[in-house]
Amino acid sequence: PFVIVCNHQASLDLMGMVEVIPERCVPIAKRELLYLGTVGWACWLSGIIFIERRRRDAAIEVISRTASAMRRENVR
Repeated sequence: PFVIVCNHQASLDLMGMVEVIPERCVPIAKRELLYLGTVGWACWLSGIIFIERRRRDAAIEVISRTASAMRRENVR
């Protein structure tokens, strides 16, 4: 298992990250990205899991559920 952290500088960087991130990888992003127009739609449609960083308890719960699903489905 591993963690890839992407600190993109522009919305077009997301296109490059799609090519670099390995298959069977579970992408997680801050919830604010969901509201970036077409970029947000593309993220949502591609299955990115959004975390609301301002609500710590909710973010921890989302990460915990994601980790359980990852173990169950044997993905990274």
